[in-house]
Amino acid sequence: MKILVINCGSSSVKYQLMDMEDEKVLAKGLVDRIGIEGSMLTHKVNGKKYIIEEPLKDHTKAIKLVLDALVDKEHGVIKSMSEISAVGHRVVHGGEKYAESVLIDENVMKSIEDCIKLAPLHNPPNIVGIEACKELMPSIPMVAVFDTAFHQTLPDYAYMYPLPYDLYKEHGIRKYGFHGTSHKYVSKATAEFLNKDLDSLKIITCHLGNGASLAAIKYGVSIDTSMGFTPLAGIAMGTRSGDIDPAIVTFLIKDLKMSTEEVDTLLNKKSGIYGLYGKSSDMRDVKKAGFYEHDERAMLALNVFHYRIKQYIGSYIASMNGIDAIVFTGGIGENSFENRNGICEDMDYLGIKIDQEKNNNAVGIEADISATDSKIKVLVIPTDEELMIARDTNDIVNKLN
Repeated sequence: MKILVINCGSSSVKYQLMDMEDEKVLAKGLVDRIGIEGSMLTHKVNGKKYIIEEPLKDHTKAIKLVLDALVDKEHGVIKSMSEISAVGHRVVHGGEKYAESVLIDENVMKSIEDCIKLAPLHNPPNIVGIEACKELMPSIPMVAVFDTAFHQTLPDYAYMYPLPYDLYKEHGIRKYGFHGTSHKYVSKATAEFLNKDLDSLKIITCHLGNGASLAAIKYGVSIDTSMGFTPLAGIAMGTRSGDIDPAIVTFLIKDLKMSTEEVDTLLNKKSGIYGLYGKSSDMRDVKKAGFYEHDERAMLALNVFHYRIKQYIGSYIASMNGIDAIVFTGGIGENSFENRNGICEDMDYLGIKIDQEKNNNAVGIEADISATDSKIKVLVIPTDEELMIARDTNDIVNKLN
């Protein structure tokens, strides 16, 4: 069975075509700048890259270009569209209704639309992508895989905010959490790596990229996560503030006369690592400036990043009454030994120690970087959200037959 995975952004489409017999990626790529001058498709097959530049006014045109590339005589990987058994769509927000991936029908589409108010930047392009695929492939099953679904197991005392209860009942204001597909994949991969049953493990997964979140996964179930009502909450991120005193918002509006739009832009796009360092949100730039060039502002940003993650790790160990493994994933988590070292430093009281040589050599690979006398396993596990989406889609479609 071949599964096409689609991840639509506001002006982009990421895709992968997988053969689920051996979970091999047959082709993958990115359509960028949809509706903007300079739109193009970057299509990759067997390590070779093909670039197709073509004006693309909307997502339907973009996905049509993807499908054409997949069956192209020169760089295609299938003979016809009939070889695609199903399409798995990444959908950011499923609200409280969906705790797992689902086959898309009219009711599911209505639910995704209802969640636009909770994810105004993400759900609309996700919907556009689904509609485009339905138009081009009307007879092929479509599956929605929600970023929020994995965290629907949070207990009420973990997801509720101490606000008037009516705000939750009438407006859905609560913690939802995100990056669920990644946290789910990595927790399962951790159990396989350790050769243990997932339902016997207490794991903290650290998905660290420009957007970042942690999850406390107890016996295979997410019981808490750092992102909240929106992806703005939690640790300091590339451009997002993470947790702050909420009164700062009213201070910015009342005393500094900022508009709500200006505050929203400040917290989401001008804060975090970028706000503290002031020159870049790219962790590679910040690491170079802080660790190797001794820039004080860059080092401050790194220290805040590490400190906030330490706080979450400590609180999640308390929440789970113990821990078996801390797992690093995402672009920063998988590739930055400097940041892993900064996060795990001075946590030996909790039994967390890393081997410096193992840590330095663990770049983009599965690895145990624990010191021999560490009571807690510290691992690097590369995430694969596309594979998780494909697996969920495959499972659902197989049940239809």
